[in-house]
Amino acid sequence: MEIKKADFITSMASYGDFTGRGLPQIAVVGKSNVGKSSLINRLCNRRGLARTSSTPGKTRLINVFLLNEAFHLIDLPGYGYAKVDKQEKARWGAMMQKYFEQAEELRHVLTLVDIRHEPTQDDIQMNTFLRQMGIPFTVIATKADKISRGARQKQLAPICRALLVQPWEVICFSSEDGTGRDQVLELMEKALTE
Repeated sequence: MEIKKADFITSMASYGDFTGRGLPQIAVVGKSNVGKSSLINRLCNRRGLARTSSTPGKTRLINVFLLNEAFHLIDLPGYGYAKVDKQEKARWGAMMQKYFEQAEELRHVLTLVDIRHEPTQDDIQMNTFLRQMGIPFTVIATKADKISRGARQKQLAPICRALLVQPWEVICFSSEDGTGRDQVLELMEKALTE
């Protein structure tokens, strides 16, 4: 799959109707600052399509992008950001829950984790939740350019243990050098045609 056209559609505080709803969806989840917006920009080869920030917790809304006029990419708010109060965290949790319960068009979820760190309790909870809901997902280990190729397999071991996945099921990704881009696009194409 090649992304030839990518448009930002809307941001919403609560999942609901939007222009073009009904097309298949692929969602992107992960903790704050894991690289969700950078992944979206790299996949679409568009620098400022999804707004990136060095400040964690930037994405507080559900952002909807239309790709190739054929499907929606849903950027969900980053979870686990320590500097927001409990009320805000609860609001985010409810927003995500509502999305997963109501998004009948959802085909696959890209679960992002930083390859340099062991998954957090929030990462584990998200993967457990997706499993329980029967939603297909793939773990994407971001920031792969930050460590050597040789160190990647070693770094994947604790990620696989914590998230109960096999190393060959995880895609190493870098928004900097494009590592894993083709694999993610191929995965998305497959998820959309199944």
